Amino acid sequence: MKKIFLPFLAVTITVTTMAQTKKAQPAKATSSKPAATSAASTTSLKTLRDSTSYSLGVNIARNLKAQNLDKIDAMLLYKGLSDVLLNKKVALDDANASKCVNSYYQQMNPDKGKANSNDANKNNAEIAKIKAAGQKFLAENAKKEGVVVMPEGWQYQVLKASDSKEHPTATSTVKCHYHGTLTDGTVFDSSVDRGEPISFPLNGVIRGWTLAVPMMTVGSKWKVFLPSDLAYGDNAAGPKIPGGSTLIFEIELIGIDKM
Repeated sequence: MKKIFLPFLAVTITVTTMAQTKKAQPAKATSSKPAATSAASTTSLKTLRDSTSYSLGVNIARNLKAQNLDKIDAMLLYKGLSDVLLNKKVALDDANASKCVNSYYQQMNPDKGKANSNDANKNNAEIAKIKAAGQKFLAENAKKEGVVVMPEGWQYQVLKASDSKEHPTATSTVKCHYHGTLTDGTVFDSSVDRGEPISFPLNGVIRGWTLAVPMMTVGSKWKVFLPSDLAYGDNAAGPKIPGGSTLIFEIELIGIDKM
């Protein structure tokens, strides 16, 4: 079961602190001739790199305007972008930068801040409810015949044993068939349904798989029950896995990559 990543590109802006900039000078008298803005801008975009760089700047600016953040200092924004892109030391660590951005956003968007806070509280309550249901499920499941409860809180049931003595390690690349469901039976991912097994490194998947699969032998098939803290925690994963979900997998270990 590979980790699921959100299908969008998130642009993170690191804010840097600098001395207060000088006051802007009064604008000079404008010429009566029309400004050749289009010609000037297009002549500087000579390569694909130029056009891409400019387009990214436009996208960032439009996103900032859409969030009512168009009154920020453009030169300091450029400084932050430049420091990161040129691998220079930034003036604020990620935690403080995030705190600054959130505080400024709330000042500029007080109504949205309250709405977001209410949404967050509602979401946290829903996650807590889902986690509680998962814990209840695991407690009942632990009583079933053949279910083994592990110290970390996950459970497994052997569906098919094998004569093989070969185990993968936590860093092995393995080939598996799997079928993943929520506790209510909702299927969120299945190589079985796709009819094609998948190969992946065990150190690139959720923690529960890293714990469970190395205990399996090649050719065996287990049913594995993972509490949310060994799956995706409080984070949602794709459209079918809400935050706090307990996950169930039927895993068949087909082979181990020897390379």
